[in-house]
Amino acid sequence: MPDARSTAIALAKRLKEAGHTAYFAGGCVRDRLLGKAPKDYDIATSAIPEQVLKLFPGSNEVGAHFGVVIAKSHGHHVEIATFRTDGSYRDGRRPETVSFSTPEEDSQRRDFTINGLFEDPETGEVIDFVGGQADLKAGVLRAIGDPTARFAEDSLRLMRAVRFAVTLGFEIEAATWTAMCAHADGLARISPERIRDEFSRMIVLPKRARALELLVDSGLIHHFLPEVLALMGCEQPPEWHPEGDVFTHTKIMLTMLEDDAPLELCLAVLLHDIAKPPTQTLDGDRIRFNGHDALGATMAEEILRRMKYPNDVIEAVSFMVSRHMQFMNVQQMRVARLKRFMAEPTFPLELELHRVDCASSNGFTENLDFVKGKQAEFAAEPLIPPPLVTGRDLIDLGLKPGPPFKELLEAVQTEQLEGRLTERDEALAWVRERL
Repeated sequence: MPDARSTAIALAKRLKEAGHTAYFAGGCVRDRLLGKAPKDYDIATSAIPEQVLKLFPGSNEVGAHFGVVIAKSHGHHVEIATFRTDGSYRDGRRPETVSFSTPEEDSQRRDFTINGLFEDPETGEVIDFVGGQADLKAGVLRAIGDPTARFAEDSLRLMRAVRFAVTLGFEIEAATWTAMCAHADGLARISPERIRDEFSRMIVLPKRARALELLVDSGLIHHFLPEVLALMGCEQPPEWHPEGDVFTHTKIMLTMLEDDAPLELCLAVLLHDIAKPPTQTLDGDRIRFNGHDALGATMAEEILRRMKYPNDVIEAVSFMVSRHMQFMNVQQMRVARLKRFMAEPTFPLELELHRVDCASSNGFTENLDFVKGKQAEFAAEPLIPPPLVTGRDLIDLGLKPGPPFKELLEAVQTEQLEGRLTERDEALAWVRERL
């Protein structure tokens, strides 16, 4: 089966043979010049949608208003868009009108110079009307034309600027940065879902801490996650946190995560101490944050719900935040409680959160080492084995479901987890004694 590039070249060739101009456009050109394999290919063409659909029957006309058709070939989906010029953007999201135009005019409507490049699919020649090749070589992210106009057209470009700069390790050009800071409030016109998607893509990047810095320094974060700003200047007890305030601590943790850390873990690290500012108190000279884990779980849930994250992400993150202080007690936990603590689906992520929490501050590893030792010790059998006694057994013994019913089942499980009950018959005898 042809790969994505071969498929796209074949589609472009069909367009060209029919008398149309057809170039690769945008990210696939940028990535190839950076030595990366493009994930997908977009074609920009002089053919209007009706002509594209005639050449490629069965294609999807996903944006007739914008001249966009999705062509399917050999399992690949290639976006084919007619060269266009955009009209006014009243809502800061999409143009009111479009008119079909030339490659040069089409390049001027795009967001950043590195995304405004075209490539001849047959020869590999790069067509550059915007200075994108020079910016690629210099490692600079620059808005095309007037940056204020580009961000006013689609305010999500403010978030995309941060993501591209962090993903590519580029510096944001001065005028582009100034326009971002001056027009950060444009995010108010963007839906939470679109902001969430861009934020999610940058918080899982290896350089996620730099993304957070750029979001803060530009003022963008004020419009979707202002709670983070309160972490700055929120001092911590130096004997436990010699690294500095809560914001510094959080940034270091984000840096210490593995490059491929999952979204739920990255969000939990970002939000694990989100309630330290509202819970900060002074006990003599000692700074305390009593209850910041419980309040933090509530705040994390509210923040992620506001940002329209899926329920499973919200539940996992808020649960991890609620438990992140419990690691200080693992060495004192009874076996049954420790096994239940370790049996939660989020525990591997919680263990990583605890690792970077300590490594970024006091360097204390005893609890981490203890839990890892217990993981090896408990590895031979399930942490929570099948129950020796079930609810059906209790009903057969004459009990009715209710709070005492649940407590008795939990008590039997505790004895089982502690190793004091190992057989079903002795477990049933143990229950009968308590009845």
